[in-house]
Amino acid sequence: MHHPDRMTLPPDRAHVLTEQRNTRSAHLHQASIAECIALIQDEDRSIALALDRARPALTAFLAAVEPGFLRGGRLIYLGAGTSGRLGVLDASEAPPTFQVPPDRIIGLIAGGDGALRRSSEGKEDDPAGAVPELTALGLRADDAVLGIAAGGSTPYVLGALRWAAARDPRPVCGLLACSPVEQLPQGILPLVVATGPEVITGSTRMKAGTATKLALNTISTTLMVRAGKVYENLMVDVRATNDKLRDRAARIVSTLTGLARAESFVALDAAGGSAKVAVAMVRRGLEREHAERLLAAAGGRLDHVLDRVEG
Repeated sequence: MHHPDRMTLPPDRAHVLTEQRNTRSAHLHQASIAECIALIQDEDRSIALALDRARPALTAFLAAVEPGFLRGGRLIYLGAGTSGRLGVLDASEAPPTFQVPPDRIIGLIAGGDGALRRSSEGKEDDPAGAVPELTALGLRADDAVLGIAAGGSTPYVLGALRWAAARDPRPVCGLLACSPVEQLPQGILPLVVATGPEVITGSTRMKAGTATKLALNTISTTLMVRAGKVYENLMVDVRATNDKLRDRAARIVSTLTGLARAESFVALDAAGGSAKVAVAMVRRGLEREHAERLLAAAGGRLDHVLDRVEG
């Protein structure tokens, strides 16, 4: 047997909040079905409070990201395991929801896309694991890199953030974690959603994973709203590419123009399937090409086109 002094031991993570034992679930193995459900749901109620406490940090991060993103910069998520999967999920949902090009919000996961289905947790220990992909992206000052790590200590994430924060020009850098983190290098903004110990010790796919999903929803949705991808509370950038989206787009056109359902489909077809273009055409009495030109000149913001008074 090797003496411990001669072995390379992993870092002691006992101090990490998400790794600590939850005294309320100490007898979980004896719980009935109803007791398991009640305990899990009781613990989940703490997530909303943790997100409330993180609101100033989320606000500060988005305030730093917004100017560059509106100039054409990218938001890049990176993480390992559950954190990485959640980042890839949020990035993949932006194009169909907001018609943003797929290279504007990007998700990187340790182990590559294969890790979305198969565990590649060993890859998270490489602090340089994301560097080749970040190098290939050619980071710019208008970009933002958000590392995601429930415990705030994943080498794959921290190594990538240190590398990105040392670039010149430097992108906006942030770390989304569910445990208080030790002092970060200069230039990395902390976004801590402290969800506390899990029902099953260290199982961060639970409270931490749920909180991470909610935080990413908040980040990407707020950024899309600020980028003009939403009018009132409607996803006006939706393009009718299947029956469900065609129905939704027609309802948006009807809501914003007062047209009947059948007439909304006619307007939608005349706009090439774009709800935003259809609304601009109907509300401003424009041909499709004119509406598209005005929207392009307004950076895609429907409110600017509808409010514009031409001399």
